[in-house]
Amino acid sequence: MTAIEQAQQDLIEEFQLFDNWLDKYQYLIDLGRKLPEFPEQYRTDANKLHGCQSQVWLHADELPDQLEFQAISDSAIVSGLIAVLMRVYNKRSPQEILATAPDFIHAIGLDEHLSPTRSNGLHAMIDAIRGHAARCAG
Repeated sequence: MTAIEQAQQDLIEEFQLFDNWLDKYQYLIDLGRKLPEFPEQYRTDANKLHGCQSQVWLHADELPDQLEFQAISDSAIVSGLIAVLMRVYNKRSPQEILATAPDFIHAIGLDEHLSPTRSNGLHAMIDAIRGHAARCAG
């Protein structure tokens, strides 16, 4: 199993520890609170994602053989979604990112339990991450 596949599996197993969605939402919020500080210089229109109900900024740095992402939101649950995306896709090669579907979303149940606007935001974040990877791989 690759590291990116293991990251997805670890998330799935962590969320299986909770019996109900209130606890899963609380866990998402807790994960979001642990995001590293987002540098103020990256809070620009160029880094702001559109398609999200809340404000989301995503910055990518191209490092040798990998992309490093930093992101933040003004919403607690969206920050948690950022945290799970970072666990899967941060510090991975563009090829790994492009080759890895976000299977954990369905396995955890996020696709069924997020509001439509939050689901749109989650997919906007995934599209942005994959877009950065495609530009770097291309």
